[in-house]
Amino acid sequence: MVSGTCFAEMGANVTCVDIDQRKIESLKNGKVPIYEPGLDEMVLRNYREGRLHFTTELTSCLDEVEIVFSAVGTPPDEDGSADLKYVLEVARTVGRHINNYVVLVTKSTVPVGTAKKVKAAIQEELDKRGVQIEFDVASNPEFLKEGAAISDFMSPDRW
Repeated sequence: MVSGTCFAEMGANVTCVDIDQRKIESLKNGKVPIYEPGLDEMVLRNYREGRLHFTTELTSCLDEVEIVFSAVGTPPDEDGSADLKYVLEVARTVGRHINNYVVLVTKSTVPVGTAKKVKAAIQEELDKRGVQIEFDVASNPEFLKEGAAISDFMSPDRW
């Protein structure tokens, strides 16, 4: 939420996707589901100015984007490792529906080697479709401090 809103604040056209319809409707009505100082106003401003959009369907915006940031949960699996089912489901959805080049950036905190699994999941779906579409995969885990996330994003330690 913070990253998408901050990208919109910098002038990018951003679509935030969540499978929870109630959360999306709340966001469209200016109600942010998390507390972060200043985020409510920033979300509302960018939504009203048409840079920030909300949907429950990732597929509805894939033809219009160059970059997809995947920021899904990675709850602990039975053995304590990160459960990658949501990360890989986003990758499969991208592979099933992209028609143009896209970069899939994983913002979730994931173990080393996850990018290879994400790339394989996308490629498997493209192969099933019988299409060759170029794509790239990157990892950009988010380490923003609660209560200072906006300033952490907008003024990072390093460039």
